[in-house]
Amino acid sequence: MQERGFKAVELNFRCRQGEIDIIGYDGEYLVFAEVKYRMTGCFGHAAEAVTGTKQKTICKVADYYRYKHGIGDFCPIRYDVVAVVGTNQNLRIDWFKNAFYHISLWRQ
Repeated sequence: MQERGFKAVELNFRCRQGEIDIIGYDGEYLVFAEVKYRMTGCFGHAAEAVTGTKQKTICKVADYYRYKHGIGDFCPIRYDVVAVVGTNQNLRIDWFKNAFYHISLWRQ
């Protein structure tokens, strides 16, 4: 990700609401990225493990992170998924930008 211009500012951010693997900037976007690893693709692609429930948790944590750091609503945000499949000898990394939209707590 860094080779493509991504600037990480936080790794494994945890709070009461949950956890986000990577937080950083890709251009003007504040990006909240979930990383999923699978040794093989036998049980589906690693990205498929980011279910609706996990997306909702990521959004809650992102909201808290933005609140804690004073990041307003006008900062563009994005939710990415980084899927890693394989072993060191044969590793494939897929970076899905804008993998899902923000799930607002107010809509529930």
